[in-house]
Parts: sequence; C-alpha cells; structure tokens
Amino acid sequence: MRAQDKILVLADGSERTLMTAAHLKEYMPDKMTRRVVLFHVVASIPEELRDLEDDPSCTVLLEKLKLQADESQKRVLETLEQAKRNLIEIGGLPEELVEIKIQRVRHGIARDIIEEARKGYVAVVLRRRGLGTLKNIILGSVAVKLLQSLTFIPVILVGPAPGVKRVLLAVDASQNSLRAIDFVAATLAGHNDYEVCVFHGVVGLGAIDFDPVADAQRPPRPCEEQEDDCLDAFKCKVGRLVLSVRDRLMAAGIAADHVSIKVTSGATSRAGAIVSAAEDGGFGTIVVGRRGLSRVESFFMGRVSHAVVHEGKQFSVWVV
Repeated sequence: MRAQDKILVLADGSERTLMTAAHLKEYMPDKMTRRVVLFHVVASIPEELRDLEDDPSCTVLLEKLKLQADESQKRVLETLEQAKRNLIEIGGLPEELVEIKIQRVRHGIARDIIEEARKGYVAVVLRRRGLGTLKNIILGSVAVKLLQSLTFIPVILVGPAPGVKRVLLAVDASQNSLRAIDFVAATLAGHNDYEVCVFHGVVGLGAIDFDPVADAQRPPRPCEEQEDDCLDAFKCKVGRLVLSVRDRLMAAGIAADHVSIKVTSGATSRAGAIVSAAEDGGFGTIVVGRRGLSRVESFFMGRVSHAVVHEGKQFSVWVV
C-alpha cells in the first residue's frame, strides 16, 4: 500500500472509541506507514430538528440543544485525545501518523463521512454500537446509509468482544471476493501471530466430504450423465478455488503454516454457514466481499454480506 494511504476511524466520543483504536492497532505493522484519522462530525442539534432552526417558537429549545452539543463536543475531544495518546504511547505509532479531525456537519452526517472517505483512505473503521450519531449502528439511519454507500472502500465493523487473532476469510469466485482476499493479504502480511482460514460454504447438496488438495488434483473431465462425474468436477472446481486463495495469501507474505482451508456443505444459507464456521472455529474476525456472484446480491450491500453483518454480531466483520 502507498505511504499516503489513510485509515478513517469514525469516533463517537464514547469509551468505545478507545476500544476501536485498540482494535485497529492489532492489525498495524510494526513499521507503520499509514495515517490514522480519528474523525468526528459534530451536529449542533439533532439532524431531525434542523428544519426547525427557522421557527421562532423553537429558539429557546434550539439554544439549549446547542449548549448541550458544546459540552458534548468537549467530552468527545477529550476522548479522541486519549485515543490518540493510546495509539502513540501504547500502540507505538509515530505521532505524525495519528490525526484528530472534527468538523461541523455540512450536508448531513452520513454524507459528510462518505465525502471524507473519498479523500485517499484505504478503509473505514467503526464500531457496531456507540453513542450519539452512531448509536444503534446496525439499525440506525446513519449506519444504514454508510453501509449502502461506502461501496468504494472496505468497511471494518468492530465487534463488541476483544479481538481473537483468527480470521475467517469467506471466498467465492466473485471480483469482490478477490478484493477481500487482497485486502486481507495486504493488512496481515508480516503478522506472524495471526491465523487465516480460507472458507467456502456450499449451500445444499447435503453432507459431502471435501478434500481440497486432493480434489484440485483430479484431472478435469466433462460432466457426463453420471452423478459422480458432476460431483467430481464440482469438487475439483471448489478445491482449485480455495487453493488459489491460499497461494495468493502466501505469495503476499503470510506464512504457510498460518493459512488453513475449510470447505463445508449442506447449509441452508451461505451467511449461516459463514457465521457457524466462525463460531465453531473460535474466530474473532469474518471477512466477506461486499457482493457475491448472483444478481440478487447487488441489492443493498449484498445479500450474504448483509446477513453476515446482522447474524455475526459478536464478531468484527470486514466488508470489502
């Protein structure tokens, strides 16, 4: 990644901001070259009341809300300063690579965040739940707008539990999956304490035994009338897919003994298979491509990735 790349951390000013900063440092290389920007958008009054600013009968109420916002902003700045100190003193980041950026709302909180994210950032980091503008992160209107609109950049949703250094990378043959693979490779290369599991869940077909290494070595042959021929061809295709991902990660610098492969079948949904694999394997982070192969998945942020964000509430989820 280029030295000028930046990571945008959405800071709500709560104690969760400190936890988000701590989570972020877990994925930073020892020789950090990316700038971390702790970003907060200040709304002097709640967005839903902005239309009342020209109503004379609301003057007293609005002034009171603005005073409350000023006090809140002071607390936010104190928390952001503490998060910055933690990244520098505990995390070891150079002071010049950690920046606090606070701005007044211009076009709307979500639109302002999206506009900022277009300024040379490599990822956007936020917690699932927080206070103020990011409260109820999954169902809140600001968060929904962000997940719908930040299609041009990876979004990292930090889970509530401390990070476990095991990453489940869910893959298929889509372009977004390829981007997710490259993002994981670039982020974790050189982290010898992280494990990455390349996972592919097959929906339906019942319980099938997959041996990706052996399956990938099967000589290619057409799918004939017999069911076994079709199944062998399918297993060969899946095996070659996951092995190609493993090789791509290792070529990027992730140690071979830190990359594993898992293929399952029989699930009723891909998202369910991904979350179940993360739960059963004791993973801390799930990585998915924003959209998959089907046209249906172009709706919202992708049917599978959307479901993983909702169902995998205990995990950190990277949507790429």
